[in-house]
Amino acid sequence: MNLMQKYGKMALVAGASEGIGAAFSTYLAEAGMDLILVARKKEPLEQFASFLAGKYHITVQTLSCDLSGPDATKYLNNALRDVQIDLLIYNAALSFIGPFDNDTIEHCNQIANANMITPLNLVKIFGDMMVKRRRGAIVLMTSIAGFQGSGFLASYAATKAFNRVLAESLWYEWKEKGVDVMACCAGATSTKNYLLTNPGKSGFLAPRVTTPDEVVAECFKKLGKRPSFIAGRGNRIAGFFMQRIMPREMAITIMGDTTRKIYRI
Repeated sequence: MNLMQKYGKMALVAGASEGIGAAFSTYLAEAGMDLILVARKKEPLEQFASFLAGKYHITVQTLSCDLSGPDATKYLNNALRDVQIDLLIYNAALSFIGPFDNDTIEHCNQIANANMITPLNLVKIFGDMMVKRRRGAIVLMTSIAGFQGSGFLASYAATKAFNRVLAESLWYEWKEKGVDVMACCAGATSTKNYLLTNPGKSGFLAPRVTTPDEVVAECFKKLGKRPSFIAGRGNRIAGFFMQRIMPREMAITIMGDTTRKIYRI
């Protein structure tokens, strides 16, 4: 797919400086798109932007923003008021691994803001403009944790279910209006943040941990064709059994038991 030909020149990537977000940014840069990269940490974001601009000869703008903050949408809307966003990738996410009652209400609200409220607002702002132009695309990164209850990932899993349903709903509403919307549902991916959680082994039959580049490449193969998809063949097989074959109680138990084992809870 020629992304610029189909959607336009400018892509906004939220949660862009590392992991899957960095892989998205690199893929889009290779496709020749100009970029607006958003992340919380200013210095690594600017270093990454400089690297992409120099290597691929594109324009790269950076916006340092805490996407979990209550003013994130206002800040981004003001900063990008005169910019046409042709492709929106929302990859940023917060999580808490452990018993729900061990988290604070303040952090729960940060998770909700970063994972649900800010992406909802950005989809509303930039998606409405795409619909008016009858051209554009939106990708919301979600997780297989959001397909059923996921013990010890309760807030994160719930927010990821929200994003998947939002993307699937807009896929239906906007598919005849020139705007492609899709939820990319990832499993365990070898990002820096994932590795920093020091995950243990989940079992011999567990799906293979995918790489960010694999997730992104698969995403762009599916964009415009599917309302949502699960990245990674092993994850799709596991998802099929957990969603279609197993009783829901069993699927929820497997998710909770697996997280308990991986993180030694």
